[in-house]
Amino acid sequence: MDNLAHSLVGLTLAKAGLDRLSPYATTVSVISANAADADFVSLLGDRWTLLQYHRGITHSVVGTIAIGILIPAFAYAIERIVSSIRKRAPRIRFRGLLLASMVAAATHPVMDWTNNYGVRPLLPWSGRWFYGDLVFIVDPYIWLTLGALAFLMTSNSRRKLFGWSFIGLIATLVVVAGSRQSGAEAGAVKIALVVWTIGLLCTIGLRVFGVQRKVGQRTALTALALLMIYWVGLGFAHRVAAADTLSIANSIAALHNERVTRAATMPSEANPFRWQSVAETDAAIYTFAVSLVNDGTDINKSAVARFEKPAGLEAQLVSVAERDRRAQALLGFARFPLARVNTDNCVGQALVQFADLRYTEPGRGRGNFSVNIPVDCPNR
Repeated sequence: MDNLAHSLVGLTLAKAGLDRLSPYATTVSVISANAADADFVSLLGDRWTLLQYHRGITHSVVGTIAIGILIPAFAYAIERIVSSIRKRAPRIRFRGLLLASMVAAATHPVMDWTNNYGVRPLLPWSGRWFYGDLVFIVDPYIWLTLGALAFLMTSNSRRKLFGWSFIGLIATLVVVAGSRQSGAEAGAVKIALVVWTIGLLCTIGLRVFGVQRKVGQRTALTALALLMIYWVGLGFAHRVAAADTLSIANSIAALHNERVTRAATMPSEANPFRWQSVAETDAAIYTFAVSLVNDGTDINKSAVARFEKPAGLEAQLVSVAERDRRAQALLGFARFPLARVNTDNCVGQALVQFADLRYTEPGRGRGNFSVNIPVDCPNR
């Protein structure tokens, strides 16, 4: 998930009761809820280093425990130093701060698990990826639910009101930018923009009428409960969509005399009724969308994209290209990796295009999710 969502969860947890455990518990909760993404420092290498290490050890069970301990320990050490300088007793209750930090830190890998990017919780012993496939990586409904209630609970000064206004503006710009896209998801994102606008105006209205003076711990608990209900609802929708995905995949595979080896059903942007599906057979990989509004198994065959796996000379060239560091980083991350070879009769060099079909296809550049590797032809 994005860091705004992580921050809102940490803040809401604090207001749900963690802030009573110790002074500075709110600050520590927000930091601990985000700290796992410190692995973005690997971007100092290059984007392939980031792809290799992001959602790695800091998102594992071991990393989460370490974060949960180190952040309150650091805060406690600073408080001790400040107290010594000012000649007063430390105010921090370390055990309470530790508990708040552990709870907040644990939410980060759990939330990241809910989307289709995945996490590796068993590092350093196993690099296996786990995927929840429930929530799109940026979800405006989570922002609105947690953000509105967190705003009402904490906008008790001009400085905080200004900060929240800035956050709201940036979030609104992101939602507006998303609503301008074209394609199958455009309608759903536009609906999300309407819901966002109404929710934002209602929240501002509640603040104007002084509702913020009446909210408290129960409000925060309600926000967290709504998040859980939302996840459960998405879980039921995913289960139906996954069944439709497998049915469609088997039908498509039968047309080509193939056998389905695995399939995944993944969320779409701001649309719990439309899911993106990827199915792999022994000879190809297919991508298509599943709708829960229409008959999920009644799919337009023209809307199915088929990607054949390399064979023969192409497979040999792919094997050579896989030795490249960039390809190794992508293949270590990719859930549905595919290679396409542009041989041009293989005179001189061939271009091997890798991609993770969750996000793009070979030949379409999209950040870290595809790479082109030139290799020498065997007859050169």
